[in-house]
Amino acid sequence: MSTNARLPWSCTTARKSFSSMLKTFPVKLRGNSVKIQSLLSSMHTLSLCKELDGRVKDERKVAGPKALYYAGMLLWLLGRNDKAREYVDRMIKISNGSKEGVVLKGWIELRSNKDGNAKKSGKYFDEVLKEKRDIFALMGKVQYYEFRQNYSGALETVNQVIVSFPSFLPALIKKMKLLLTLQDWEQTVDAVQRLLQHDKNNLEALRMLALHSLCREGNIAESANQLSNLISNLDVQEPNNSELFHRMSLAFTRVCGRAEKILQHTHRMVERAFSQAPGDSELATEMGYQLTLMGRLKEAMKCYKTAMTLDESVVTALIGIIRCQLMDGHIEDAEHQLEFLTEIQQSIGKSAELLYLRALLAVKKRRPPDEATNLLNDAVDTHFSGLQGLPLSVEYFEKLNPDFLLDVAKEYLALSPAKCPAPGQAPAPQLQHAASILDTVVKVVPGLLHGVFLLAKVRFQSGEIEVAQSSLQHCLDQNPAHADAHLLMAQIHLMQGNFKLSSQSLELCLSHNFEIREHPLYHLIKAQAQRKMGQLQEAIQTLQIAMSLCSVKKKGSSAKKQNKRVDLSSADCVSVFLELAEALWVNGEQHEAAKVMQDAINEFTGSPEELRVTIANADLALLRGDTELALSMLRNITPDQPYYVQAKEKMADIYLNQRKEKRLYVSCYRELVELLPSPHTLLLLGDAYMSIQEPELAIEVYEQALKKNPRDGAVASKIGKALIKTHNYVKAINYYEAALKSGQQGFLRYDLADLLMKLRQFERCENILQEAISHDPVNDLPLLIEDCRYLVLLAKVQSKVNKNDEVLLSLQRARDVQAKVLKRVQLEQPDSLPAQKQLAAEICAQIANHCSSQRGYERAVKFYKEALVYRDSDSKVMLELAQLYLTLDDVEACQQQCSTILKSDPVNESATMMMADLMFRKQDYEQAVFHFQQLLERKPDNYPTLSRLIDLLRRAGKLDEVPRFLEMAEKHSPRATFDPGYNYCQGLYQWYTGEPNDGLRHFNKARKDNDWGQNAVYNMIEICLNPDNDTIGGEVFENLDGDVGNSMEKQESEQLAVRTAEKLLKELKPQTPAGHTQLRILENYCCLATKQKANVERALNIFIEIANNEKDHVPALLAMATAYMILKQTPRARNQLKRISKMNWNIIDADEFEKSWLLLADIYIQNKPAKHIFSCCKAYEYMGYIMEKEQSYRDAAMNYEMAWKYSNQTNPTIGYKLAFNYLKAKRHVDAIDVCHKVLDAHPNYPRIRKEILDKARASLRC
Repeated sequence: MSTNARLPWSCTTARKSFSSMLKTFPVKLRGNSVKIQSLLSSMHTLSLCKELDGRVKDERKVAGPKALYYAGMLLWLLGRNDKAREYVDRMIKISNGSKEGVVLKGWIELRSNKDGNAKKSGKYFDEVLKEKRDIFALMGKVQYYEFRQNYSGALETVNQVIVSFPSFLPALIKKMKLLLTLQDWEQTVDAVQRLLQHDKNNLEALRMLALHSLCREGNIAESANQLSNLISNLDVQEPNNSELFHRMSLAFTRVCGRAEKILQHTHRMVERAFSQAPGDSELATEMGYQLTLMGRLKEAMKCYKTAMTLDESVVTALIGIIRCQLMDGHIEDAEHQLEFLTEIQQSIGKSAELLYLRALLAVKKRRPPDEATNLLNDAVDTHFSGLQGLPLSVEYFEKLNPDFLLDVAKEYLALSPAKCPAPGQAPAPQLQHAASILDTVVKVVPGLLHGVFLLAKVRFQSGEIEVAQSSLQHCLDQNPAHADAHLLMAQIHLMQGNFKLSSQSLELCLSHNFEIREHPLYHLIKAQAQRKMGQLQEAIQTLQIAMSLCSVKKKGSSAKKQNKRVDLSSADCVSVFLELAEALWVNGEQHEAAKVMQDAINEFTGSPEELRVTIANADLALLRGDTELALSMLRNITPDQPYYVQAKEKMADIYLNQRKEKRLYVSCYRELVELLPSPHTLLLLGDAYMSIQEPELAIEVYEQALKKNPRDGAVASKIGKALIKTHNYVKAINYYEAALKSGQQGFLRYDLADLLMKLRQFERCENILQEAISHDPVNDLPLLIEDCRYLVLLAKVQSKVNKNDEVLLSLQRARDVQAKVLKRVQLEQPDSLPAQKQLAAEICAQIANHCSSQRGYERAVKFYKEALVYRDSDSKVMLELAQLYLTLDDVEACQQQCSTILKSDPVNESATMMMADLMFRKQDYEQAVFHFQQLLERKPDNYPTLSRLIDLLRRAGKLDEVPRFLEMAEKHSPRATFDPGYNYCQGLYQWYTGEPNDGLRHFNKARKDNDWGQNAVYNMIEICLNPDNDTIGGEVFENLDGDVGNSMEKQESEQLAVRTAEKLLKELKPQTPAGHTQLRILENYCCLATKQKANVERALNIFIEIANNEKDHVPALLAMATAYMILKQTPRARNQLKRISKMNWNIIDADEFEKSWLLLADIYIQNKPAKHIFSCCKAYEYMGYIMEKEQSYRDAAMNYEMAWKYSNQTNPTIGYKLAFNYLKAKRHVDAIDVCHKVLDAHPNYPRIRKEILDKARASLRC
């Protein structure tokens, strides 16, 4: 055996004694190039061997490139990437860049599970491939493309490998797998056949062929034969490889739809594996799972218990035991086990199987359907979370586990209503969830017929008849013996009017399942189909069989005993009678029909169903189109009979919907009122008027009803709603108040308060609500629920009138009351628990939101967390909490919330934007822009996202990247330049780049828009008040620029700008308390802009008032400091600015923080501003000034360069200072260039030509 051939043996050999290992070394160490590899493989087998460790170190010192290469490869194969990298790096170093070493390093980096390292690997492979077509490098490139999810690129590269090395089997296997990943089954099979031509016993190819027959074709018999062939080859090639037998069986078990032929083979494979490794608990568990699928529960339990004996920590085995217990009816035992597993779920992690079993238990224990539905939802979410990022592959089939998903879908179906939704009505949520699951299963495994059938059933129950029919037809084409599919198809054909086809489906169904004959429903459908096909005699015979199965003994009929009967409800029996009577009638056997109906009447005489039979007869007449007969039958029901009201309602329905006679429709209810005058009949008449859009007449009738029963709050409620519909709000309020005075139901008080709030009668509304909650403490659950509703509405009203303290008190009281409700509702009304939890979460979120608006951020965090206790998956609350963490500058907590949201909703726009913001804060600009780019690539005209991006790029000092995103929006829509959102974004960009006039122009285009107008006006006001982005109140540059800034023309321009700002202020309509505060501050900034002492002092008083009312309000404190600076009270200004400098920076007040730091820098000349905003032109100008004063002209020039850059080279003052410092730093050419740029834009700018340009030119001549 060659040295190289011995190497794998040393890696895989079983552990031997230390002495026996040493005995083998002389044989292994003959080749110097593999000494280290042999030692390392031996160390891997005996990891505690210190002697070997020493020998490895010795050998490494003297090892040559080849030895290091083999050692690195071995370490890589063993998964020790870091150590392998050390050996390969050394090998590359001493071999002057060996290409073999570079390729191996590429593979090591690719498998390092670090995105950055893996990206480098592609460069290593490319480096080698430039010189030669190295097969190892080419396959590495394929793997690299797979890592990058560029499967087309990987396929193209693997094709190059196959062309160059046609008999290289790993490339053929890789191509086969890549084609499957690309979901091209046909080419996958072609690749399998080509692979088998080279190696007819290739295990991967044989497995893929069997999976294709099963998953794609649904051919169980063919797949079973191919699987048998695979097992035979495993026996020959890998007879002792238990792990391979196990792994090869997994996908088949989970996609076969419990086909007995397949499960027999897979069970044999796992049995074989377990016989070779009897101590492997995983194999014992898999055996139990397969036996469960085969329905052999006792044997499955034994296997699961064996697994638990081998390893007590095997949770999957315990879950298998619970499943068997539930299937076998041992509910209590299963419940105890599930309680235990649920308690330890946090330590073991969420399990989809466990959540499913909990849902199954909830169904079997007859718990609320919502509980089971929610558990199933969690199970599905958990299951699919494990599939994220996994391409279509054999592993995907295993992890998808269609068998498990079909079980979940069946439970959803069992929890959904049996009747189809009405036209225009959405299907039940359970049906929607089931459809989503089954769509995935059928798409991935179209050959799984049971999945196709279940999807068809879901579509049928959702009202999607044609889609259901198409799926069923495919199912029956594949398996004509599918009895359930035939029965469902019969129902569809009947619904579509294809009665002959319906009958054929029933016959086929019967041929596959004889027990179906014992159910009346089968005969009812059959009879309906027969009758519609004109087979009246057959229909009559079929219905007579159905009647005999209803266990009803008709008078005069034979007393013949039935061997087997199925008892139905009276309503179902009536349906059978009606169908038979109709069939007899159509057949001309009116006498027999009458007899049948008479039999029905006799059967139900004296029972509650007697008059129902009469009404049902009317329905029968309507089905025949005989409305007069129906009406005459209904007229025979007299006022003294119990179903008279229902009969009149049926008559009214006929008049309205069949004959379209509104007058006769209303007359039915008038007769009811005349013959049976009561509040109830009056209400029916009033409702009739409402249904034909006559609210005024309805009100008159409702008033009569209220007079008859003044204490009936429902009547007052109807009157109120009718009055609201006629816009007679005053009278509606009066009716509500009158009902309340008579001591009616509390819900009327809520309706009244809600109406008053909508009418903006806040004080009156608040008084009513305060009165409602002014009572002694109660413990009755309905009263507690009512109180909570009042308190929540009261808080809403108080917020409308800015009673901030009262809002918080009301919400806290609501929270306390809701806590009592939750304790009681679990026992008294468990069905309403989810809704009450939802309300509790909403209350906590409202408290948090209120605290946040009052800058009580820590309390807000507490209440958002409490809201998530009640609804842990509420993405809205999670987003608000994340935003709050961002405000608090708690980056890690914010990122955690955003990550949680994006796991369940990867395209959540708000969370993506917030993640981008976080990346900016971490100065990871590339990743931040990537997040925004994802959103903008999907929708380039997403202007809220674009505006946020522009703001963040400004803070990152990367405004030069903005134009490409604006261009994307322009290309997406030819009318983008007319869109207010686009103009707002363009305005931001122009403003930030030192073009205030262009910014104003674009903001003006967005100014009248509902969505963008308010923000645009705010920005326009700021530009008017400070077009050059100066430090308002600052003194450092004031004197320096005095000779160019105090012209009469500039003063007039400033006065005009202030007047414009004052006009714009009138357009602002803030909707929140914070918005009103912002408006007050802006209004008083206009006063500051006049520079008149009286105006400044008046504004200062307002700023002080706001700062006193709102703690740590940064904008107000900055405004105070600015006013003090204008009034030359620098110490007072400094105190306010120092107070701001001690606060934690937050994104909400980011601009105010920046301005305060600049103003404080103006006072102290310090360099804090550029910490949170890298494109802060003024900050760099200050830094340049500091350096200039210290005569450090080079450093000054560097800072002025940045200021010049971020002013978009438009500010002449900065240009002058930059040119001056270039001159001082002996950079004469640069000074001349800047002078030219300033003079091009401002030809008359003073001093620059004489003091800088001429001197710089003179210096160059010297």
